[in-house]
Amino acid sequence: MNADSYRFSISWPRVIPHGKISKGINEKGIEYYNKLIDKILAYGLKPIVTIFHWDLPQALDEEYGGFLSPKIVKDYHDYANLLFARFGDRVKDWITFNEPWTFSSKGYDRGTFAPGRCSAWKNNNCTGGNSGTEPYLVAHHELLAHADVVQLYRGAYKARQKGQIGITLVTAWMVPFSNSTLDQRAAIRALDLTFGWFMNPLVHGDYPASMRILVRDRLPQFTPKQSKELIGSYDFLGLNYYITIYAAHVTTPPNKVNLSYCTDAQVNVTSWLHIYPKGIWDLLLYVKTKYKDPINYITENGTCQHFSSSPPQHFAAP
Repeated sequence: MNADSYRFSISWPRVIPHGKISKGINEKGIEYYNKLIDKILAYGLKPIVTIFHWDLPQALDEEYGGFLSPKIVKDYHDYANLLFARFGDRVKDWITFNEPWTFSSKGYDRGTFAPGRCSAWKNNNCTGGNSGTEPYLVAHHELLAHADVVQLYRGAYKARQKGQIGITLVTAWMVPFSNSTLDQRAAIRALDLTFGWFMNPLVHGDYPASMRILVRDRLPQFTPKQSKELIGSYDFLGLNYYITIYAAHVTTPPNKVNLSYCTDAQVNVTSWLHIYPKGIWDLLLYVKTKYKDPINYITENGTCQHFSSSPPQHFAAP
């Protein structure tokens, strides 16, 4: 394939089954990843390691709700520290989170991904939750955990291990459904509430202004110290891109009782565009100009051939 690197994710419960270092490390899990890393290097490839790819140890979810609690920051810190100490002599490229948007929105707004939380009015099969608040709380703690671990790596490991650390975000590119001003603004809002939700704090230390206006007091606040730690907390940006979709303005205001992340943007996603090479080009130009030209790695890219055009739906992208 002429590849020069191999990206994979480490499973937190595989190396720390109960989530906390104090409750034991699974040395067989460590051995597994040591063998994998050594084999990757033996084939002349560079290992690129994702620290968190949605598999939270069940014990932490049961103890304090996982990423619903700020307690997760310390346990994630200890987990990442173990990986840097055990694998950092050979791993030089670290990704703190893969698609924090997917974990927070699909796990806590729609309930389709673990841990399956959402508002009862949205899905009776959810394990509990609030689709109007929990996605934002989880995303907030993901960002704080990310910034904390980047500080850890830069302070204790980067100089001697000579590596780099970043984060992988996902977004669709948004095309206005029409030339109307309302649809053009809808496309910008849709980008703000997917990509900007995470990228804006990393560059500017706060959520996009449009999110502050739309979500209001349901959106958590960063302290001045947290904002400072977030700004510039990446050596590179991993970008996952699959699709370009149309974005149309929702003329009816969202229900003020049944609040949900999916409706907060006041956007309808109207169609999938499958083979659209210009989408990734436009997205890269957008990131370059709006977010201070970060170093970009395309960490995932492809097309969903098994899907046909989807009917209009409330904002849920990609």
